[in-house]
Amino acid sequence: MTTRLRAPFGELTEVADGIHAFMQLPGGWCLSNAGVIVGPDGVVLVDTAATVARAEALRDAVEGLRLGPIRTVINTHHHGDHVFGNCVFTPPAQIVAHELTGPEMAAAGLGLQSLWPDVSWGDVVLELPTVTFSRRMTLQLGERRVELHHVGPAHTTSDVVVWVPDANVLFAGDVVLPGCTPFNLMGSIRGSLAALDRLSGFGADIVVGGHGTVSGPEVFEQTASYLRWVLELAAEGVADGLSPLRTAGRSGYGEFGGLLDPERLVGNLHRAYLELTRPDLPLGADLDVLGAFGEMVEFAGGRPLSCYA
Repeated sequence: MTTRLRAPFGELTEVADGIHAFMQLPGGWCLSNAGVIVGPDGVVLVDTAATVARAEALRDAVEGLRLGPIRTVINTHHHGDHVFGNCVFTPPAQIVAHELTGPEMAAAGLGLQSLWPDVSWGDVVLELPTVTFSRRMTLQLGERRVELHHVGPAHTTSDVVVWVPDANVLFAGDVVLPGCTPFNLMGSIRGSLAALDRLSGFGADIVVGGHGTVSGPEVFEQTASYLRWVLELAAEGVADGLSPLRTAGRSGYGEFGGLLDPERLVGNLHRAYLELTRPDLPLGADLDVLGAFGEMVEFAGGRPLSCYA
C-alpha cells in the first residue's frame, strides 16, 4: 500500500510593509504562490490556489492578520492552480483579470483535474472574473497604488503582473518561477523574453513568482537564459529534422537540470518549434497541449508528473 505525498499548506511571509506572500513550497505542479496587499479598507489577494482546502488555508491565514475583509481577488492568468480557489472568496470579493482570462477559464473548465485525478481538489466551482481590462489597470488602496499590467503572451496569453511601486514589489505570476523550470507551452517563448525585458525595467527589489521562492530581479535574467537556450535547441532540432521529444533526449537538461520539474523542456520545445516553423501564426497560437504533456511524461521516464497539491 502506498501513500500519496502532499506538500504542507502554505505560509504567509511579509515581504514588505503591508505586503505578504503566501508561499507553497517547493513550488512544483499546482503548488502556486499567492499575494496579499493590505489597504485601509481591506485586502487585495493575488491568485487563489489550486484546491478548495488550500484556498481555505489561504483565507484563514489572511483573516488571521485581522486587516479587514478580502475585497478584491486578482487572477494573474487562467490556469486552475491559480484560479480554482476563487470560489472560496466570491462572493463577496470581486475578481479582476485580463479580458482574455475569463474566456480561457471557461474553455479550460476543470480540465486540469484530469491530469492529476488523485489530488484532493474539493468541490471546486469555477468563478470567472467580474472586472476585466485590456492593457493596464490601477487599484488605489488609500495612498498605495497597485498597478496591473498585461504582459502576455508569455506563460499564457493572458498573463498579468501586479506591481506595487512604493514598495518595489512585483507579483509576477507564472512569467517567472524562481527555482522552477519555466513553462511556456500555452504561451510564447519569444513573448516571454519580451515580457522579461519589460519587467526588468520596473525596478523591482522583491519578485514573487507564481511558484517557487521569493526572489530579487536576478530571476529575470535567469529565466531569459533558460528560454534563449530552448530557442537554440529548437533551432538545432528543426535544422536536423528532429521532433521536440528527440531534441530533448539528445540535449538532456543542460545546466538547468537542478530546476524543479525539468521535464517541462519538452513542452517548451513544442512551443519554440511552432514559433520557428510557423512565424505567420500569432504568438500563443493553439497547439496540442495534451500531446505535449504525454511526451513530457515519456521524457521523464514514463512516470506520472509529480504533483503534491
